[in-house]
Amino acid sequence: MSTAPQFALVDVNNFYVSCERVFQPALAHVPMVVLSNNDGCAVARSNEVKALGVKMGVPWFKMKDLAAKHGIRAFSSNYTLYGDMSNRVAMVLRGFSPQLEIYSIDEAFLRIETVAHLHGGPGAMGQQIRSRVKQWTGLPVCVGVGPSKTLAKLANHMAKKIPVFDGVCDLHALSRPERLAHMANIDVSEVWGVGPQLAPRLAEMGIRSVLDLRNASPKAMRTHFGVVMERVCSELRGIPCLALEEVAPSRQQIMSSRSFGQSVEALGELSEAVASYVGRAAEKLRQQGSVCAAVHVFVQCNPFRPEEPQNNAGTTVALIAPSDDTLALTAAALQGLKSIYRPGFRYKKAGIMLTLLSDKGIQQGSLFDAVAEHPRSAALMSAMDQVNRLYGRGMLRTGASGTQQRWSMRSENRSPRFTTRWDELPVVR
Repeated sequence: MSTAPQFALVDVNNFYVSCERVFQPALAHVPMVVLSNNDGCAVARSNEVKALGVKMGVPWFKMKDLAAKHGIRAFSSNYTLYGDMSNRVAMVLRGFSPQLEIYSIDEAFLRIETVAHLHGGPGAMGQQIRSRVKQWTGLPVCVGVGPSKTLAKLANHMAKKIPVFDGVCDLHALSRPERLAHMANIDVSEVWGVGPQLAPRLAEMGIRSVLDLRNASPKAMRTHFGVVMERVCSELRGIPCLALEEVAPSRQQIMSSRSFGQSVEALGELSEAVASYVGRAAEKLRQQGSVCAAVHVFVQCNPFRPEEPQNNAGTTVALIAPSDDTLALTAAALQGLKSIYRPGFRYKKAGIMLTLLSDKGIQQGSLFDAVAEHPRSAALMSAMDQVNRLYGRGMLRTGASGTQQRWSMRSENRSPRFTTRWDELPVVR
């Protein structure tokens, strides 16, 4: 049994697309995209669409001709379904290792050095993970294994792109010359923490491949790019510098925003949208046990219609005392909205951001605080959260968020929420 660290990165292939295909098998080989909020831009593409040259983030209206020619299907984002499927994958992975870090909605790191031998080694364990996730959730995954998180991420890239690995790449199973040869053939932009932003600067220094970065001096990289790049270099050499984060750190900011299904001009409708966004953000704030001391609110016109008057404005409203009360945060946000709203503009988007977050248990009191109201506020927020968890988001919300919500985003092609709504369960005939 190995005691040296071994990390596995499990990544669901084309996650949003794959979630749609689980419940609609007829889409298995159909070119398809999943669109962002309000059916705007492509946030997920099937392999068939990628082969047509469609890039991430391309607006749907720009690919309609291509879609008509090649039969591309477009789906509205179904985040309720995607979130639930992500949780199901995490449940499967916890059956392989108790040391798990949920890195994103479709990726997770595992520490496996103490459990890999129970499954016949890292490579065999990776294949078992692929098989069980596929059997229990219907989702295809690839697995990369390495002595550091950065190398596990690189191995996952190799598992996806190089057919000989059959979806699982264990760097420990490769000889040193084989590992270095693969690194020499992979562009440095594929390294976790580098990406297309830093790759041009590295290229100016003669660092174009993963191998070039691995062989670079960590101290020199720190001088030019900072401590993060120094750690990347060390990790590429198999020296683990990044620990597994089994408990996700609290967010320092919480943002909620959406594009509107149709342009909004009236302050009343903007207020409904802003109040609705505050409600969602405040629920997340309470979930992580934090309070916020300031609320930022902003509005935007449609940037794709430059011929229309533009008013893109924002402001931050400080609270007298940090709070997690939806009512208090809504009042602050609406106060800010009134100060930036201008009539005569067609607004396409609005949003809020809760900032200056701190632990609820550690906060400065206020001389003017209405202390007697705190228990009632906490009880009300707790009851609201419990009802919404039990019966669905938005079952209880503030009156300021409105009832008809004509401004709400378009989701004309959203698939059913197959796994979380009784009235949308898949039907077998």
